[in-house]
Amino acid sequence: MTKNRLKHYIIVSLKGMAMGAADVVPGVSGGTIAFISGIYEELLNAISSVNFKTLKLLKTEGVKAAWKAINGNFLLALLIGIFTSIVSLAKIISWLLENKPILVWSFFFGLVLASILYIGKQISKWNILMFVLLILGAIVAFYITTLQPLISENSSPFFLFLAGALAICAMILPGISGSFILVLLGAYKPVLEAIHTKDFKLISILAAGAVIGLLSFSKVLKWLFAHYKNATLAVLTGFILGSLNKIWPWKETLTWRINSHGENVPFNEQSVLPFSFEGDPQLTMAIVLALVGFGVIILLEKIADIGGK
Repeated sequence: MTKNRLKHYIIVSLKGMAMGAADVVPGVSGGTIAFISGIYEELLNAISSVNFKTLKLLKTEGVKAAWKAINGNFLLALLIGIFTSIVSLAKIISWLLENKPILVWSFFFGLVLASILYIGKQISKWNILMFVLLILGAIVAFYITTLQPLISENSSPFFLFLAGALAICAMILPGISGSFILVLLGAYKPVLEAIHTKDFKLISILAAGAVIGLLSFSKVLKWLFAHYKNATLAVLTGFILGSLNKIWPWKETLTWRINSHGENVPFNEQSVLPFSFEGDPQLTMAIVLALVGFGVIILLEKIADIGGK
């Protein structure tokens, strides 16, 4: 491996770490980070290349040819970054979300807000149709963020298979959080319980749904980018715009639930203005961290430019 290729894969791993950190936060999509860091289409191409043709290639020409066909080095570098980030940052981010929620959400709000401008710039030709698609995407995403989460004890194999497929599809869509979809479906608690109790049967069913959903949906997105790139970007930009409601820093809790640790936690919330927030809105620090998040996107854009050279 040449020095330039090694540098490229190190940068890919760093982008994977950013994706992993985003996926830890409910309401923030790793797909958004993949897009703004310039690896979204390469990721879709790599995932969609895992098919029966690749299996045939594996049999006829061996592991090396199949590995090259799926862009294995890229996927491995990305997964290393994602896994490293989740393992190292999950507890920290979870603690911050519990103890400093306004500041954490402010940072991600600034980050996602800047990503809207970044993705919007990728649309080469704006017209009335693009604006209509953007508005429709925003309305759909906003509506999803306002849905009442389900409370379900349903842990049937088919339900978890479907939940895994839908969650992974959401995860690779910029603006839509996979973990939030699990909450909406009422599958979040069954999934956590399956992981906590090491119920490998249910975990494998969930994983199978995720794999099928990922391989299928990545092909759809790849086709859309190939044939209707501007329209697809407009809808995705709308998705991210609409999702801002979910990560708005100031919330009013409408209903509560008991989590797996027996703790009382917010279940259904609505966004409020900082001046209507019950408690200290921490407005100055919130603005500062939103600006920092905004600046991170500028940095990722620069890194994307370096990686593309």
